[in-house]
Amino acid sequence: MAFVLADRVRETTTTTGTGTVTLLGAFTGFQSFAAIGNANSTYYTIADQGGANWEVGIGTYTASGTTLSRDTVLSSSNSGSLVSFTAGTKDVFVTQPSGRTVYVGPSDQTIYGANNAQGNMGVLVNATTISNSYTIASGYSGISVGPITLASGATVTVSSGQTWVVV
Repeated sequence: MAFVLADRVRETTTTTGTGTVTLLGAFTGFQSFAAIGNANSTYYTIADQGGANWEVGIGTYTASGTTLSRDTVLSSSNSGSLVSFTAGTKDVFVTQPSGRTVYVGPSDQTIYGANNAQGNMGVLVNATTISNSYTIASGYSGISVGPITLASGATVTVSSGQTWVVV
């Protein structure tokens, strides 16, 4: 269905192994995974309350049985693979994995993304003047909505085989 993120979603589970987890209800002060909606996917973390095991991934919530499938592991204490959780209580919550984020840096001039992808605001958003020089690195492309003006001394360098499109 849809991919959904929601704030303050946290439950617990006592499920063991590497399969789908059964959710046991919202933690006090939090909402349940029902906020994600039946058959919708979300980012999740499962963290062992009594140990060092954890897993971050993409899962699908099912209202019938209140379960969360563990569809794709993004990172874990098991070298990026499914963790075989043992007996005990685990926290299960919606998260925003660092490798899947896009944010504006502290200077509000650079947008950062997964794997440190970044771009000058004139390349990624509708700034009309590019004030700082920027290189579109190998493995990335850029887009700008014009007209675009390069400030004195500013350049945009497009690495070989890459593309910068000005629309």
